[in-house]
Amino acid sequence: MLHCVIMAGGSGTRFWPESRTSRPKQFLRLVGPQTMLRETFERLAGLVPPERILVATSIDLAPAVVAELPELPVGAILAEPHKRNTAPCIGLAALELLRRDPDAVMAVLPADHVISPADGFRRAVALAHSLVAQAPQYLITFGIRPSYPAEIFGYIERGPQANELLPHGQGESASASPAAEKTPLVYKVVKFREKPSADVARQFLAAGNYYWNSGIFVWKAATILELLRRHQPDLYSHLERIDRAAGKPRYMEVLEREFAAIESISIDYAVMEHAADVLVIEAPFDWDDVGSWQAMARLRGADANGNTVVGRHLGIDTLGTIVRTSEDHLVVTIGLRDCVVVHTPDATLVADKHQEESVRKVVQMLQQRGWTQYL
Repeated sequence: MLHCVIMAGGSGTRFWPESRTSRPKQFLRLVGPQTMLRETFERLAGLVPPERILVATSIDLAPAVVAELPELPVGAILAEPHKRNTAPCIGLAALELLRRDPDAVMAVLPADHVISPADGFRRAVALAHSLVAQAPQYLITFGIRPSYPAEIFGYIERGPQANELLPHGQGESASASPAAEKTPLVYKVVKFREKPSADVARQFLAAGNYYWNSGIFVWKAATILELLRRHQPDLYSHLERIDRAAGKPRYMEVLEREFAAIESISIDYAVMEHAADVLVIEAPFDWDDVGSWQAMARLRGADANGNTVVGRHLGIDTLGTIVRTSEDHLVVTIGLRDCVVVHTPDATLVADKHQEESVRKVVQMLQQRGWTQYL
């Protein structure tokens, strides 16, 4: 059966000061009236029931997940004792799902992406599930057709179309059918590419055979564990010891010790870049990973002066600026160009929007100074 794993353990430091240790990005209402975690959960409605949803998060954030998603049954929270990136998270989730369902297929998705329409997402995941059911050796990801030469996303180089794996009558010919009935196109993956320079990003866009890497995956739980064993034997050995302790009194002690010993590594580095049988589905949905405050302009649009505003704002000679505040706190800007202004009750950020990576340094400096009340 298909199971969905929502990865909700990120810290979202690039969204400081709104994002805090106890309320990282996935718990913010960045785009609409709901938190990003809630939107991700509701996107799965009709795809899998709540009892087949697993939310992987940190031990510290587990109570917040329960409060945000009270519909989840007992046992639906996979609490990690340490941050170790996506490969250990996915491995731990795969082990948990195999204990519940020896034939489990996993759809793995981050909790902090903006995706629409939801039915296009569900249709693509359902196709991936059917492909994995008939060809369980495959790892499937979803590629986003690039609309501009982005330097902030990883890329996937696609190869030939995998028509032979699609159900009869689908494939390239499906592109002629009405949009609502299109079967997403499936290709073999040639290579995963790191975040490129501006020149390389332009080359990727012009080539036409590169996708943005969405970071969403579908595969058999048993297959991803086998590939972790093959390509990351040390990581796998720690997961094995955790699995052997499952259901025993010392489980939490073993989980704490073994998970702490695992190297922090992404699933892309750990497995995807080494695997031979990888397919990419051209996503029939719009996607944004909302990686920084600049995403607000992409997602919410801008006014005639290029400003994106959430909350009460008065701008004079202000251009290309992102302002986020509340309706009961006025922010006034004069003579600003290409800035980010974020107001919260106890901290305000004013930054050149082209230096947003430095927001992470702010968090580090606050830690160094012991100003933990702002973290």
